[in-house]
Amino acid sequence: MKYTKKHKAIILLSDGTIFHGKSIGKQGTAFGEICFNTGATGYQEVITDPSYFGQLMVATTAHLGNYGTHKDEIESDAIQIAGLICKNFSYNYSRPAANASLEEFLDKYDLFTVSDVDTRALVSYIRDNGAMNAVISTEVDNIEGLKKQLAAVPEMEGLELASKVSTKEAYFVGDENATYRVSALDLGIKRNILRNLARKDVYIKVFPFDATFEEMDAFKPDGFFISNGPGDPEPLESAITLTKEIIERDRPLFGICLGHQIIALANGISTYKMNNGHRGINHPVKNLITGKGEITSQNHGFAINREETENHPDIEITHVHLNDNTVAGLRMKSKNVFSVQYHPEASPGPNDANYLFDQFVENIKKK
Repeated sequence: MKYTKKHKAIILLSDGTIFHGKSIGKQGTAFGEICFNTGATGYQEVITDPSYFGQLMVATTAHLGNYGTHKDEIESDAIQIAGLICKNFSYNYSRPAANASLEEFLDKYDLFTVSDVDTRALVSYIRDNGAMNAVISTEVDNIEGLKKQLAAVPEMEGLELASKVSTKEAYFVGDENATYRVSALDLGIKRNILRNLARKDVYIKVFPFDATFEEMDAFKPDGFFISNGPGDPEPLESAITLTKEIIERDRPLFGICLGHQIIALANGISTYKMNNGHRGINHPVKNLITGKGEITSQNHGFAINREETENHPDIEITHVHLNDNTVAGLRMKSKNVFSVQYHPEASPGPNDANYLFDQFVENIKKK
């Protein structure tokens, strides 16, 4: 086993609180909103998930890297988080199917990582005080300078980030001879969502975040999809306008995560920033239509207003989060539209939420 030198590092929160750790490999500094993920596995998918763009991710699991990385376990072409924080970092891995160590993966994409952190204390602090901006750095003797730089980092509330992660050009996924066609709006779409749609005999054209209805409808789709993504949903005016037009024309529409929030905003339901969000692969959700529970993967720092949703004459709440009763799914009573706040493609259950892709196809058949 090789010897790896670790440099002293700090986690400086925007309220001035400091936690200590050591860097993995390189020295450096990274800024972003600090948040935590409660999954014991899935670190590679989290690191490459566009919904995490610009965030400093704290892993609550005790060991990170112990099963290595695999070339197929990525959700985009790049690292999306701003920095990674963990307790114990495993330089070696034991999974035969792995292609490389987590260290090699992070080095390839130049991601700054801090380990040897008291993550239990850090996560407890975030839970009590809320997600906030932070900086991780090996500049342990430059606290005042880091504070000044951190003060200039914009807050997540009001921040539009979909344009940072969306495709620049439209592209196709699936078999062009498939039975159904879907136009998907890319606000930070995960690859596994596209795989799941393609498995349902769907040919998908993925459009940039600011695509118009006319552009998406020119594909002659049987249905529309609004994807997940990072940031505050309220600044996404073009996506909200697009969604309103899809709804007005009563076209089949499915939204996941940020797409769920966009559908709510298109119906006049407001969103708000949560205290610390939902991020993990173990979140319990109840389907109010079937009465069944689902173990879900979630990643969101914003939610839709429950009171406004309950009072909306054309909206029915279909799913609720059992930990805090936030809205986890909805459908329109008079339109062919539904959405969920969680990620069915992540399959933590593992098959608890697969039916949602079937439901979308069934809705398309009824159009």
